[in-house]
Amino acid sequence: MSELPKAFEPQSIEEKCYRFWETGGFFRADAESQKPAYCIVIPPPNVTGVLHMGHALVDTLQDVLIRWKRMSGFETLWVPGTDHAGIATQTVVERDLMAKTGKRRKDFSREEFLSHVWKWKEESQGNILNQLRRLGCSCDWSRLCFTMDEPRNLAVRTMFKKMFDDGLVYRGDYLVNWDPVTQTALADDEVEYEERPSHLWYFKYPVENSSEFITVATTRPETMLGDTAVAVSASDERYRHLIGKQVRLPLQNRLIPVIADHFVDAQFGTGAVKVTPAHDPNDYEMGQRHHLPMINILTPDGKINEAGGEFTGLSVEEARAAVVNKMKELHLLVRQEPHTHRVGVSYRSKAVIEPYLSKQWFVKMSAFKDKLRAAVEEKRVKLLPPHWDHTYFHWIDNLRDWCISRQLWWGHRIPIWYRKDNPDEMVCGDEPKKTEEWVQDEDVLDTWFSSALWPFSTLGWPHKTADLDKFYPTSTLITGHDILFFWVARMILMGEYALGKPPFHESFLHGLIYGKSYWRYGKDGSIAYIGGKERLSYDLGAPVPSEVHSKWEKMSKSKGNILDPIEIIDTYGTDALRMALCASATSARQIDLDRRRFEEFKNFANKIWNGARFVFMNLEGLNSLDLDTALFTLEDRWILSLLNRTIQDVGSDLTNYAFDKAATRAYEFFWKDFCAYYLELTKPVLFGKAGTPADKENKQKILLIVLCNAVRLMHPMAPFITEELFQELKTRFAHLPAAANAYSKETLHALQSPACMVSPFPQVINAQDIDLKIEETFAFMDSLVHALRNIRAEMQVAPGMATDLFITGNDLSLVENNQAILRALVRINTLTFAQEEPSIPFGSSALVGALKLTIPLPQEMREREKVRLVKEKEKLINEQNSLRTQLSNEAFLEKAPPQLVEKLKASLVQSEKALSEALAKLETW
Repeated sequence: MSELPKAFEPQSIEEKCYRFWETGGFFRADAESQKPAYCIVIPPPNVTGVLHMGHALVDTLQDVLIRWKRMSGFETLWVPGTDHAGIATQTVVERDLMAKTGKRRKDFSREEFLSHVWKWKEESQGNILNQLRRLGCSCDWSRLCFTMDEPRNLAVRTMFKKMFDDGLVYRGDYLVNWDPVTQTALADDEVEYEERPSHLWYFKYPVENSSEFITVATTRPETMLGDTAVAVSASDERYRHLIGKQVRLPLQNRLIPVIADHFVDAQFGTGAVKVTPAHDPNDYEMGQRHHLPMINILTPDGKINEAGGEFTGLSVEEARAAVVNKMKELHLLVRQEPHTHRVGVSYRSKAVIEPYLSKQWFVKMSAFKDKLRAAVEEKRVKLLPPHWDHTYFHWIDNLRDWCISRQLWWGHRIPIWYRKDNPDEMVCGDEPKKTEEWVQDEDVLDTWFSSALWPFSTLGWPHKTADLDKFYPTSTLITGHDILFFWVARMILMGEYALGKPPFHESFLHGLIYGKSYWRYGKDGSIAYIGGKERLSYDLGAPVPSEVHSKWEKMSKSKGNILDPIEIIDTYGTDALRMALCASATSARQIDLDRRRFEEFKNFANKIWNGARFVFMNLEGLNSLDLDTALFTLEDRWILSLLNRTIQDVGSDLTNYAFDKAATRAYEFFWKDFCAYYLELTKPVLFGKAGTPADKENKQKILLIVLCNAVRLMHPMAPFITEELFQELKTRFAHLPAAANAYSKETLHALQSPACMVSPFPQVINAQDIDLKIEETFAFMDSLVHALRNIRAEMQVAPGMATDLFITGNDLSLVENNQAILRALVRINTLTFAQEEPSIPFGSSALVGALKLTIPLPQEMREREKVRLVKEKEKLINEQNSLRTQLSNEAFLEKAPPQLVEKLKASLVQSEKALSEALAKLETW
């Protein structure tokens, strides 16, 4: 039978393996199966481009669980799909059309523009699905979903109508977060906040029919164009006489009232605040309480509208500067002082958010508050790690109604029709029969509305389907902690509301991936980000110059710290990528991903390949797998104990989403325990230098059993290399006859499976074989090996040179019985056990417990040592002569610091001692 290729080439097997899995139908789930169900719905990636490293992480972790559960006897369903990503996709396509045609979205009809978006979606989705395949994702592609395909469209329309009929959605004028770039409303959770340097301006408003002024402070001078009141605290004696009076609004020449409101803090600023209900959330609430008019001063693209008078047409920034200058001219600017301002920014366009009064659709969140809390409190949904419970409950305690309408063209159009001759009359659901009398709402639903239905819309809801009956609630959700509110909480809301059950039992919230960015400070104070080969060299461990600084930051193209998963796959292989991501996936909020991790696991993949290749090369002629336990040596019992314990640990780690521990334990077992130790210990027996033919055959069987188990154990994390090796094992050994031993039976049973991915995941075969005493005994032998290697290194003994070894102590039985371990792992010429320590003039020793290990200097090294000692003697004599001369010089002693004199004396004593030792050794020649 041909040998495995010498080198592991991932590119040569990855496409072949994936095609084998997919054509073999191994990914498909059967809703009629009697196996217990395990289901994950993929967090659908946006159809805006390609997958990033965050996608690679979450999809790898999901696939690890799916493959593990599939091998563990579950009927597994991993539902794949993509998200239409309303704002993001529309923005990308509009930018692309602008570059190609010079036309903006509104230069097209709605239908024309959407045709371009659908074309973009098809191309982008194809790229994304191909990348998921390259990652090794074992999704059931026959169930591929898209958030805007017809089944999902039906689910969205059904849910909206259900909520409409139940009075849980409403339309009204409300202050929303407005993105002036994408020109749409955003939910509160879609706004990110940044601290930015700005100013606080103090303006005087003249009190009508008086020479008095009231001074207000503001960070947004342009909004005074829409002021409808000035508010003070009722308890503020300074302004009590002004309450109920009017002030003249500068620049607008309007009279506005002075009102008292409990919201105003008399100790903040001047104690008086301007009130702009149409452009500030707190002012909006005051406006509602005091029935103030609401004046919108902005256009949808963020410019001042006709209500701004002479400032009409200016951008917000332009209007701010113009208003300040005008107030200064009118001598109404009191002062201007630096102030750090908390600014809301669109999570998509990064535009500064403007509070904006407009007519929008909302979900009444108060109706869901209790159920959302109870789902997590009662552990019907477990958030993992559990510290996210506190964050989740804080969000619930501060719930506001969810704005679900978006002023976009790409998305689920709101299923509301208004009668043309009476817009206040509306119907919800399907299009009215007399369409000429009705017009549909122009807005679309928030992308997160359709995504919130994903766990059950992908299983066929609102229809009653076999998939829904078998796989809902789904088993687990894995996603980044940054969308706990965007998506996780809203899925819980919709699942409880539509089906009376939460959508998943557990949600593991992984950390966000950070990459290392590098930048160089110029002498002129400039800062430049470093990219290309220079950055790559730093990533791989090259020394970083002092003028270059580094920092772990969220991955960003502008910072140059992006790691492209496909480029990593092309360079290191998919298995290396997946293992590195698993090993990095801790429960921390931030994952610092170092490129050297991929290099490390590429080396591990090579170790797996080479270890397996060694086993295959030494199993020729094996015609049975029945073990003879009577022939077990210490190392045999040790490796089987570790195998069982590793199987136990990895299963427990995956159960607890400790992917990093599972990857690390599998890595250590195969590289350190199996390859570095057990394979080395078998070599003397396999090569006929020790033991009997029966011992050799038994060792071969153990090698096969351990390799078969290790391959299946690592398969969920490293599927490609393990599938290739499993097929080799199957081809070579599946024909072996039935065996009575439990290990042999389990291995032969596994090899009857058509593929590693559907073979049984290793289980602890015999719990009694997890023998801590055996492991402790072997650990002691391991400590002896380490000590011997250290001695040889200190003596500079060449790796291939054999040395004599003396082991002395009172109780030598354990070492004597297992001396084969020492002989296999350390080059030993003669091994002598003795109660009394021998006299060895040239050698080096170490204590390990109650034993002393001594290695005499090899004869061929003694002549070199004699030459060295002669030189050392001459050097020490010259050194002592020099020291004595200095210490006998009275003039030197009078001037030298006492510390120096003491140091020279100590050096002389040390030199005399070293010379004495060298002379004693030379006398033995």
